Amino acid sequence: MKKAVLAGFATAMMGLGAAVLVVPADAAPEASYAEGQIMVQFRDNGAAADVLRRHGLKQGPRIGSTDAHLIEVPEGKELQLIEALSRNPAVEYAEPDHLVTAATDDQYFPRQYALQNDGQSFTNTNGDILVAKGKVDADVDAVEAWKATTGSGIKVAVLDSGVANDNNDITPNVVARANFTNGESGDDNYGHGTHMAGHIAATSNNTEGVAGMCPGCKVLDGKVLNDSGIGSSSSLANGINWSVSNGAKVINMSLGVQASRTLENAVNNAWNKGSVLVAAAGNGGNQTKIYPGAYPNVIAVAATDNNDAKASFSTYGASWVDVAAPGVNVYSTFPNHTFVLGTQNKRSLGYDVGNGTSVSSAIVAATAALAWSADPGTTHTSVRARVESTAEKIAGTGTYWAHGRVNACDAVKCSR
Repeated sequence: MKKAVLAGFATAMMGLGAAVLVVPADAAPEASYAEGQIMVQFRDNGAAADVLRRHGLKQGPRIGSTDAHLIEVPEGKELQLIEALSRNPAVEYAEPDHLVTAATDDQYFPRQYALQNDGQSFTNTNGDILVAKGKVDADVDAVEAWKATTGSGIKVAVLDSGVANDNNDITPNVVARANFTNGESGDDNYGHGTHMAGHIAATSNNTEGVAGMCPGCKVLDGKVLNDSGIGSSSSLANGINWSVSNGAKVINMSLGVQASRTLENAVNNAWNKGSVLVAAAGNGGNQTKIYPGAYPNVIAVAATDNNDAKASFSTYGASWVDVAAPGVNVYSTFPNHTFVLGTQNKRSLGYDVGNGTSVSSAIVAATAALAWSADPGTTHTSVRARVESTAEKIAGTGTYWAHGRVNACDAVKCSR
């Protein structure tokens, strides 16, 4: 990916969860885009080469399953060329390539209140007191759901910063890897992707670590965020296309970006081909939409805490946020090597808690995967409807989110 350009007031909010551009509650996100490239879709592909040549440009590769192309442009001329190309009748649209940023008997299972409340409190390796028990039943009934299914090979794409090669609690469940960032290793040196993958499919009943929500699931590791936790709309669109091509029943996107026609086309293509897409609603504590979560064909997920209340940081709004799931102090995997989030936030190697709607998104993606497994002959529309319709209507339903906090047991129609 080319150098990043962050325009105006906005700054990247790093940490666990969908890292979004931080803006005032009443402001739209500022422009942020990759330098040296734009995305263009032509009405007439036969005229593309001629149109581009007039501006000293060349045709570029197609972006995923969309009809848009990634065009290299002189650095600093992105917006000028977008404006010029947009005036040409042969051009459907031209837009910036916006930046994407990062929202059993297992040893640490008692710490996973999101899966099952067990009444224990604990401290992490830094001495922080972390409370697993809330005042109400705030978990998603994962243990009960496992009586019906544990996922049985359902493929879940994790489009993120990669999945570490050195954590044996999650690595064995990764069945394919692809790197859509430029000049980066395929490993996870940021930490975010490994954490999300663990929430989804960490191995259960192996006497170590944690259990994923869908421990029988298989992970497609699509690295769309670099080792600084930043990617681009085109990288994400390519990752979505790769996920579908590799059989992803569910695509998890614990990240956020501005609206893009190219990205929306990639989302719609994946939906139309039968995948369920899930994304974080963001950690802005306001109602500002972020994408891909705000697209209609994506399940947008807010965060709740261990008392089943909206997390203070969670973005919300029942007009576009669909469901909620635990996202405060939720335990999962991390790389066993040095990673950026560890150096920034003192996260432990191997395992620690994370916060954010990113975590919540991963839990909902795993719930959707369990629902697929429970009824292999079902469709993506039925799976989404089941996840949403069986969500528990906790406080905030109808105002903070449309349907409620997900319940895995009810989504798979398990017996309690």
